[in-house]
Amino acid sequence: MKLLFCCESYWPHQGGVQVVMRQIAERMAAAGHDVSVATRVHPDRKTKHHNGVHIHDFEVSGNLVTGIRGEVDRYRQLLTSFDGDAILIKAAQQWSFDALWPVLDQIKARKVFVPCGFSSFYEPSFKSYFQQLPDILRKFDHLIFYAEHYRDIDFARASGITSFSIIPNGASEAEFARETRRDGRLRRELGIPTTDLVFLTVGAPVNAKGHETVAEAFAQVDTAGRDATLILNGNWPPPGTRFRSDHFRAVLQRFASLNSMRKGVRLFREAGMTGVIDRLFPKPPDELTRIATVAPALPASTDSPQPNTSAPRSAPAKKAVLRLDLPRHKVVDAFFEADLFVFASKVEYSPLVLFESAAAGTPFLTVPAGNAGEIVRWTGGGWLCPADADDRGYIKVSPSVLAREMEKGIHAPDRLRELGDAGRRAWRERFTWSKIAHSYERVLRGETVVSLMYPEATERAVNG
Repeated sequence: MKLLFCCESYWPHQGGVQVVMRQIAERMAAAGHDVSVATRVHPDRKTKHHNGVHIHDFEVSGNLVTGIRGEVDRYRQLLTSFDGDAILIKAAQQWSFDALWPVLDQIKARKVFVPCGFSSFYEPSFKSYFQQLPDILRKFDHLIFYAEHYRDIDFARASGITSFSIIPNGASEAEFARETRRDGRLRRELGIPTTDLVFLTVGAPVNAKGHETVAEAFAQVDTAGRDATLILNGNWPPPGTRFRSDHFRAVLQRFASLNSMRKGVRLFREAGMTGVIDRLFPKPPDELTRIATVAPALPASTDSPQPNTSAPRSAPAKKAVLRLDLPRHKVVDAFFEADLFVFASKVEYSPLVLFESAAAGTPFLTVPAGNAGEIVRWTGGGWLCPADADDRGYIKVSPSVLAREMEKGIHAPDRLRELGDAGRRAWRERFTWSKIAHSYERVLRGETVVSLMYPEATERAVNG
């Protein structure tokens, strides 16, 4: 097949959208398909061919709400003149999808769209956008969703759209198939004692992905007398840049062993999206609220590891926080070395990091952001931390609640091992990018797809 993939940004940019599109595009190219990607210009992209994929790049930015700027006509011309078999577009609310609205009827190839969660669905500024969207979605031959139930797929169902498939995210077998899962190298490089409990969180931008909340929870957690290290990995602001949360800085400064490594960092910016920014990057409080070192234990949920509630709380142990921006291969090492992956993101669709944690055989504790609850059910690799959502769908979890859930894992090491083993088995069976790319290939051909979420899944007909 001759295929064109469209996304706001692509390699060498790093992020969830870019990872998914690159995994699918490069596997399609390796399978013998003619694959191109239309995306934004990147200053570090020195070639228009990468791993078998041809890249068309454009100086374009924005969306229909904030305004689309740049080489819009040249981008539209590429798609309306494309003489291939199928076009795959990923994510609403950004230019590579929004710029096509006026010319969708002129595109001759099969059109497949991945809505990617509708993160601004509850934002007042997007009200008109989503009122128009059903008519736009009906112009596509097929839609792909990552979740069985979430705001995007529920929106499509409510709009009477039936031509869609559910294909989950996953993790790369090239990165996670190693047989020796923990070799200790990263611990040695970072100076983490072999006896330390290691907690990990990964995400960018760091404010939106809950790093501050995880750090506050770590400050409160009782580690049952064991020393512990928390790795906060993300794209931290460079020195001299004002970081939005002085509260976060104060939390980190509570730990005597704070290691800061900054490299290639960026700040999260989106012109015209001040309402979203204010919720994801809240202003620091006037005074730093004192963080209690001991908090009352919460009732254990039925699905989470069960602590020994009769055991006395342990004396404080040594804790260290490593604030890092590791290269990708080191991030993979961190997944393998961690005892527990902790995720407190404020907004998600289908977080890749949960699949990556499962792939590494590392149990995960996550707030119910995006379809995290479904990933818990599909993989069996972790459990949910209770958390609230505001009227715009953004998740807020109490650090003390998160700390108590972390303690449940600490006090139930056998259960953590069971979760890790279950997650890795599920990943090998159903959530490698190789299996997922095959499902995309069949959708792009207009064939049937196989549901990957459950072992007993049967083939479903692809409508359209």
